[in-house]
Amino acid sequence: MGASQVTDPATAGHAAAGNMFASGGVRPLKRKHMRPFLTFLGLLAIFPSSRAELPAEAPSQQAVADLSHWLETDRAARPVLEKAPFATVALTKKDATRAADLLWADHLADLRQTRAAELEAKVIRVGDHEMKFEIVPFGKKENAPPAGRSLFISMHGGGNGPASMNDGQWQNQIKLSKPYAPAEGLYVAPRAPTNTWNLWHEAHIDPLFDRLIEDLVALENVNPDRVFILGYSAGGDGVYQLAPRMADRWAAASMMAGHPNETQPLGLRNVPFAIQVGEKDNGYNRNKIAVEWGQKLDALQKDDPAGYMHFTELHAGKSHWMDLEDRKAIPWMEKYTRNPIPTRVCWRQDDVLHTSFYWLAVPKENAKAGQEIIAERDHQTINIHTKDVPTVSVRLNDAMLNLDEAVTLQSGDKSLFKNPVHRTIGTLHQTLTERGDRQLMFSAEVTVTP
Repeated sequence: MGASQVTDPATAGHAAAGNMFASGGVRPLKRKHMRPFLTFLGLLAIFPSSRAELPAEAPSQQAVADLSHWLETDRAARPVLEKAPFATVALTKKDATRAADLLWADHLADLRQTRAAELEAKVIRVGDHEMKFEIVPFGKKENAPPAGRSLFISMHGGGNGPASMNDGQWQNQIKLSKPYAPAEGLYVAPRAPTNTWNLWHEAHIDPLFDRLIEDLVALENVNPDRVFILGYSAGGDGVYQLAPRMADRWAAASMMAGHPNETQPLGLRNVPFAIQVGEKDNGYNRNKIAVEWGQKLDALQKDDPAGYMHFTELHAGKSHWMDLEDRKAIPWMEKYTRNPIPTRVCWRQDDVLHTSFYWLAVPKENAKAGQEIIAERDHQTINIHTKDVPTVSVRLNDAMLNLDEAVTLQSGDKSLFKNPVHRTIGTLHQTLTERGDRQLMFSAEVTVTP
């Protein structure tokens, strides 16, 4: 047996090429003809990874091409996207961004076509309820910041009484736009859809406000990360309720002269929250409860110093009307911008249930009042703590972590998941359809049992 032969991979292609042409009676090529061929083989030996990458990228690129074709189809004739083969193909980071951009552009085009009439009429309808609103602009649309205009949703007082009373309160809230005077943006005063005591925290308010925000983002160049909520008296009741339960919509919130009823502040972790009440406003103990809520936020911030930005002020000598001293909340709120993917999320379900909150989600059939989820992200690891929650879905995108590496989900010391995840068009489309918010689109999702 002859000695073993070790082949240098850098020259193996050269030898193989020479042997191929020297055998079988084929006339060998001259050296000058061999040089380009040998150079090509040498490059393949030096850069083998480039050959391996192409097959992995091709399905991803084809999926985006298939999405483009799907989007070119008339909307009424489109098949269900989630059932299309391209919906579940694993995407590269670049292709996921491209797919998200295509889906968002298509979504915007649809809103601009279908929502212009309701914005012009200043009436939004969802289900059996309609909400009128008035818009007071500050600054010209063409002079808006590059990312878009700010939006201030300002809720009136009133409550259980005749429609004329609440109409009057609505007109008062519109007039408050002048002294409140944001630096720029749109001041929008909606008229509550009902004349009940809980004007602003019935279940129909959430989808109406979602739709209002979507309309103004699409048609009035509103920056979805600069949406603020404020309200006076019964409108302040609404701020207490809506700020934590719709926290992932708001950049900041201002409660004026309201009462929280049963709601709790846990969900305000990422929403700067102002509390202002007259020192002598003892109706329903508003002044005492404002202090108690401020103390609750103090305690939450002590345990979590990066969250729960807030201030509490009882205006000396003032009763229910604070003589516009509460106007200080406007410039205070304007300092803040929403972070749609915060590193820590604290979610407590109110009596009006939601199925998603920032980058967390739960099945509709499992959602119930009082459930709590606290989730925190640290590089590639997410730690989840829950109270009375059977399953949790964690939604992910490339702005949060590196989706080309393994993601770890755990609950304390209990491992829940440790694997790579796939970006897909189906998940992008699903999260866009659910939330109508470009900043709350996610390309991957993992469901676990904590």
